[in-house]
Amino acid sequence: MHTLVFHHQACFGHEPGPGHPESPWRLHAVLTALRQPEFAQLAWREAPPGTREQLLLVHDADYIDAIVDAAPLGGLVALDGGDTLMSPGSLEAVMRCVGAACAGVDAVMTGEAANVFCATRPCGHHAEPGRAMGFCLFNQAAIAAVHALEAHGLQRVAVIDFDVHHGNGTQAAFFDRRELFYGSSHQSPLYPGTGAASETGVSGNIVNVPLPSGCSPDLFCARTAGVLLPALREFAPQLIVISAGFDAHRLDPLANMNLENEDFAWITREVMEIARDVCQGRIVSILEGGYSAQGLAGGCAAHVRALMQG
Repeated sequence: MHTLVFHHQACFGHEPGPGHPESPWRLHAVLTALRQPEFAQLAWREAPPGTREQLLLVHDADYIDAIVDAAPLGGLVALDGGDTLMSPGSLEAVMRCVGAACAGVDAVMTGEAANVFCATRPCGHHAEPGRAMGFCLFNQAAIAAVHALEAHGLQRVAVIDFDVHHGNGTQAAFFDRRELFYGSSHQSPLYPGTGAASETGVSGNIVNVPLPSGCSPDLFCARTAGVLLPALREFAPQLIVISAGFDAHRLDPLANMNLENEDFAWITREVMEIARDVCQGRIVSILEGGYSAQGLAGGCAAHVRALMQG
């Protein structure tokens, strides 16, 4: 089996405007990195469109309708005061994100792939069941996890999120569902202001590891290995979804952590080891943040390189 990458050209069509951090160049940086000769063994697949039924696994029907109705024919529409915008191509882009995430789950559950990386945008982990925020429209990582429960009959699914920002949307979707685990390492204080260690969910199924501004790789690894990874192993998920953000990189302009490419490889290998022990190696990784071209490309390449070695 191999690592399968889902992508679609429509993901370039989400264009939130000049100077916006969540720009199409992010995906160009990722694809340029993953099309280097060392990644020749990757298998590539076109992301299918997501469906309304998949959106309803996490999002409120009224919210879905509001997003569809807000999609502009021209110009930009602001959804949350200016951070989260829609352009004419945004709706198809985000539906391809959702379709990729669910197809990725299907691929690892049927044994078609050892693991999956979704090279898609916009990111999703800030999108709550009834609210867009933080550049995010729909929460594809949360949708993928619930899809695994509903379509494949799993009883425990985990999302691990190493984006520098806390995934408030995923936490909100999972908070009262003991069959879903959300574990996040993130800078704190920082947007969106959630993610305290005291936020533990209905049954300890939420594990937050807040890290200080200026966090070193050693501290990141120590806290992750001491808190997050043991909790993941104890939960024993039957599938692991990764919200793979690379904005904790030392070069990122939107945060103040100091991770290097190797730290993203390390956390990937650690999660893969647990996956091999508890869920036959089943991992679906989904691109989240990362706003330095060099940091995003380097961190993402390190992450996918580790997935391929699994």
